[in-house]
Amino acid sequence: MTDVEQAQAKAQEVAGEAQEKAKEAAAKAEEGIRGQIDQRSTQAGERVSATARDLRSVSEELRKQGKEAPAKLADKAADRTEKVGSYLTDNGSARILRDLEDFGRQRPWAVLAGGLVLGAAAARFLRASARGRYQDRAVSRPQTLGTESAPAVPQRPVEPAISSPAPATPAPTAAP
Repeated sequence: MTDVEQAQAKAQEVAGEAQEKAKEAAAKAEEGIRGQIDQRSTQAGERVSATARDLRSVSEELRKQGKEAPAKLADKAADRTEKVGSYLTDNGSARILRDLEDFGRQRPWAVLAGGLVLGAAAARFLRASARGRYQDRAVSRPQTLGTESAPAVPQRPVEPAISSPAPATPAPTAAP
């Protein structure tokens, strides 16, 4: 085997090892993400189910007050909320991700609209939080010349003009 062939074989071996490690890292990351989705979806499902219970108690209270129509609306909202809560609690990450992918394929316009709404919300959040940071910065560092980006110009102290001292006695005048 020549040196070139040995170098090529070694390069292929190193590339194979790197590819294997990359696959292992990707699998580990995917497992972690799926675990997070499972955990968070279960927590969200529990919160949504608690909201459904609250809606049911609102419905009962409305019935006690003799308001049947609003009570029925609250019951319907509680039923739908309960379905969402049980879906999140009972299904694993694989099912939830598959359902999200199917929804995106069936309704791409809805995904696009959702992305626009999320983007606008994120932009507003960033803009609002930036105002606070800039105000904090302005308080800790006074602005120079009315602009944030103007460099600080050192000011020279104004020195008083030096004048010659006034004569103590009037100068003699010549005699005529």
